[in-house]
Amino acid sequence: MNKEEVKGLVRQWNNQRLREHIAGYLFILPNLLGVLFFIIVPLVFSFILIFMDWDYLKGLDGLSFTGFDNIILMFKDDYLLTSLKNNVIFTAVTVPASMALGLVVAVILNKHVYWRNVWRTLFFLPYVSSLVAISIVWSVIYNSSSGPLNSFLRSMGIQNPPGWLADPKWALFSIIIMVVWTYIGYTMVLYMAGLQGISKDLYEASEIDGAGAIHQFIKVTIPMLKPTSFLIAITLIISTFQVFAVVNVMTKGGPLNSTMVLSYHIYLQAFQHYKMGYAAAMSWFLFLIIFAVTLVQWRSQKKWQQHF
Repeated sequence: MNKEEVKGLVRQWNNQRLREHIAGYLFILPNLLGVLFFIIVPLVFSFILIFMDWDYLKGLDGLSFTGFDNIILMFKDDYLLTSLKNNVIFTAVTVPASMALGLVVAVILNKHVYWRNVWRTLFFLPYVSSLVAISIVWSVIYNSSSGPLNSFLRSMGIQNPPGWLADPKWALFSIIIMVVWTYIGYTMVLYMAGLQGISKDLYEASEIDGAGAIHQFIKVTIPMLKPTSFLIAITLIISTFQVFAVVNVMTKGGPLNSTMVLSYHIYLQAFQHYKMGYAAAMSWFLFLIIFAVTLVQWRSQKKWQQHF
């Protein structure tokens, strides 16, 4: 084979690789365009809006530069502090409660329980159901005057049951109960998957050493589920810090801002008060909070994954 033939083969091989590359890029082009126009461009534009005031009803002509006014305004906004406090309470209660109850249900269903698949489906059903529909149903349940919950409490002899969503002291707690009930199915499924990966030899060895069921649960089950718990904690923290639909449907941030959270406060500033620049600044503030919490969790990942 002479040099010309070798060059021809190389050229043919290069052309074939080029066609394969072009075909590959064409296959991923729709997703690339979707990411570009629906994620990257809005992300960059929202960052620019931090330093702008935008009357979006006028289009791009409504943009005006305001410098750091939106950032300064955040430190003067009492509603932002209230929203942040409610968000922290909501996350601090919802995440541990959802994980604990989901783990208990997973351990019970992992044993020989009759109709285990049926129970697993029933527990998981609220998580995959429409959150808006669930919120409406729970709003009816929580109705302070004619709701079934207070009717039941009155039948039990409680003369003045809580006002639930109408009471500032109970409103946020009421939403937490509903969201925890929704998340139990999600945490249960992940914990059941984690339980399937625990070797039975560990339980047999601990049983030989005289460990009871509770001791096995504390010393074997919980340590071996640390990677699963780490995953669940991250996803739930991100989700609960962005809670919006439940508040929007059930309370609109009331009563007396007792259920006002960051996402709903951002929504109000953007689409009711038309302060799009300020809403963008708060959105990035929320992003930094979630990023910081996630970063701390990732830094502590090795400690979470130490089984013993």
